[in-house]
Order: sequence, then C-alpha cells, then structure tokens
Amino acid sequence: MMLGGAGMLLAASPAQAADVSYKTECIPPSISGLPPVQGTTEVQLTAPAGAKVGDTVEVVWKTVRAASNNPDVLDLDKDTVKPTGTIKVGGAATGTLQMEGPRQNPPIPKNSPMVLSDMKGTLKLEKAGEITLTPDAYNINVSKPISTDTKCTPKETVQPGATIEVTDGSGATTAGGTTSGSTTGSTTAGGTTATGGTTAGTTAGGTTATGGTTAGGTTSGSGGGSGQTDFPGKEVSVNFACTSPGPAAIASKVTINAKKSGGSYALTVKTAKGVMDSPAALPAGALKPSMDIVIGGADKGSVKVTGPANAEPLEQGKPVDLSDMTGTYKPGASGKSTLSPGTLTIDVTLGSSKINIPCNVKGQVAPSLELDTTAQQGGASGGTTTGSAASTAGGTDSGGGLAATGAEDNGTLRALGLVAGTAILLGGAVFTFTPWRRLRGTR
Repeated sequence: MMLGGAGMLLAASPAQAADVSYKTECIPPSISGLPPVQGTTEVQLTAPAGAKVGDTVEVVWKTVRAASNNPDVLDLDKDTVKPTGTIKVGGAATGTLQMEGPRQNPPIPKNSPMVLSDMKGTLKLEKAGEITLTPDAYNINVSKPISTDTKCTPKETVQPGATIEVTDGSGATTAGGTTSGSTTGSTTAGGTTATGGTTAGTTAGGTTATGGTTAGGTTSGSGGGSGQTDFPGKEVSVNFACTSPGPAAIASKVTINAKKSGGSYALTVKTAKGVMDSPAALPAGALKPSMDIVIGGADKGSVKVTGPANAEPLEQGKPVDLSDMTGTYKPGASGKSTLSPGTLTIDVTLGSSKINIPCNVKGQVAPSLELDTTAQQGGASGGTTTGSAASTAGGTDSGGGLAATGAEDNGTLRALGLVAGTAILLGGAVFTFTPWRRLRGTR
C-alpha cells in the first residue's frame, strides 16, 4: 500500500486499459546532428474504471510503441533509458498529471525500437464527476555515455486513453467535480515543492498545480502575489555565441528562480543538466560559471549571478555540470518586471593563469520569470545589481581573452588550448577549443 494525501492508493474498481495512437514529433539531442523525427506514438493507459471521492488512484502509462527508434549512432546499454511524461486531466477537472518510469531497459541496438519502462503517477480524487486521462508529451533520457534528452510532443489532437467515474460515496456522480494530482517533486500554486513525496496539488478554480500551472493558466514563471515568497521560473532555451578560445556556440536550457526577502529577491539560476566534458585534467576550483541576468519590463538593468567552482578534480573527457549560480536582485522600479538569461561567462583559473570565456546571447530569448516588483532605494533600474555571490573569484581578464600571467609555462592550461577538436557539451552544445599557438598569434 502507498499513502497519497488523505486517501489510500487503490484500484477502487476493476482497472481499464485502452490503447491510443497519435502523430508525434521527436527532437533528438542537438549533439547527435539528427533532424526531428516524425512518427506515431502508441500508448496504453491503465486506470480504475470507477472510484470514490477521497480515493488516490494509480495511473499507468505503457508505451506500446515510441515514435522514434534508437538512431544509427550508438548501442544503448542496459538500464540507461528513463522515460517521463505528462497526462492531461480533463472532463470534470483540468490539470496535468506527471508520469515517471524507472531507468530500466534491455540493451537497445542501433536502428531498433526504443524500449521504455512503464510510467506511473497517482491522482487524488476530490469531487464527483467523470475524469478523462489523455497522454501528452514525453521525454526519453539516456544517461550514457553522456546525459541526453529526446523530447516528443503530439502533432495532432489526442483522444483520451482512460476515463474514471468518480462517485461521492453514495454512487452518484455530479458535474463540475475536481481532481488534483501530482507526483514526487511537483509544485503547488505557490511554487513550494510538495512535502512527503506524493500529495495533492489543487489550486483555486479546480486546476491542478502539477507541472507549475496555477489557476487561470499562468505559468509558474510569474508571481509577486501577497504573502508569496517562492517564485519558480520556467525553463527557456538560449543560444549563446562565445568568443575565442571558447566554443563557436552553445545551446542550453536556463531556469531563473527567485525567493523574496524583504524588498529584494535571492536568485538561483540553473543551466541544463546536459553537462560538460572537460577538455583537460583540471583541479578542484578551476572552472567557474557566472551570468548576467537581464531585467526588463517595468525595471531595467542587469544582475550578476555566479556559481561556485568545481568541488572535485575534473578528468579529461569526463562529464561535469555547471554549478547553480546565485545573486541578489533589488528592484529599481514598481510594476511587472521580467528576468531573462544574459551573457554566460566561463572562467578557468589555474594558479595565476586565467582564461575568461564570455558567451553572449544570440537571437531572442523569452523571460524565465516575471515578478510584481516594488522599487527599492538603490535598486537596479537603469543599472546593475551585484549580489554577495556575484563577484568573480580569481580576477578574470575583462577583455575576454587570456590574462598575461605567464600561461605559456603552465602545462595544464596549455593543454586546454591545444585540445583542438575536443568536444565540451553543455546541454546539447559543442565546444571546440582553438589551438593555443594560434591564440597567441591573435593577441
């Protein structure tokens, strides 16, 4: 047995299973160089045919056929594939149910069908009515040799795969009933992570808060209401163009979260967990990220956020993550202010030798967060706010090149420049370092 909210996890009446097929587009990881795949997804949903108000029921998503095969790139090892997905809750309620499967699969050779584990989620039934469950988008994560994601989304209207008749206990069903449901890690309307694993996540108006949705359809990337302190941002795609000796381009996902403290906001900025392959053996404390967060809307300016350097030594060719970056935003204007990713800087420091790699945003990027701000004395409007965590350790070369500190004599740092063709992956991007001697010739 599992407990979910106040109700027991159960199959209140015999389970029903139905198959539904829909046209799907799958976007392979950009490092594969493969184009989008158009295919058909076939899903079997299993859920109780009927249940009572107060029950917590289990829903199972079985992928009968994924829209894309394992491409002709590499064989996938056993237990390296993990699926996640979403189910649209409709009928007497609206919302989203998060689904997750274990990293459990047989070896999958190249050019063969993807084999995905069954995904599960739990739904807390709050009121009577007929509830429909419709499969929606899903993601396929492969953990080795590097972490990559293939995102698959419907390209046509999908039919419900299961229906639950929810009674009030006396056997009657009423229109307008509401359900709510979430899986571990879902957020409530206020942006607070649900405590204790599985729990209900209802919001006013009968909308499920799962997946960062609040009443009225506003994404979790906005906020500022009375009493609210946590404001989770939405994940946005960003393309960066970097200066030498950095990569030509980076494509990544960025999320900006805020926590209100008085009139200011503590920011936490996360980049995609696609990780980065180290081009050379680097000691602990050698690689450090920072970013300029662009303030728009009612307020203007920027906020510098920085992350700690790598805590452990990095091995050449081994994957690493960029650390979460933090800083403080003090509003300089009142109204709706937006926060968007700006220039990303990667600093590599070895003793007194430093490389500073600025990567500027290329093209348009959507705001990750919108806040209802109140102007504070000394705020950011028209200028720059630097939080306590925003100073760049080690002193980088503001010109964006190589600091003149005798780097030619440092073997490890020389290796960074000499590794031509070495791939450094950030999200789905590729870094290629320029040969060191050619760098010296351009200074």
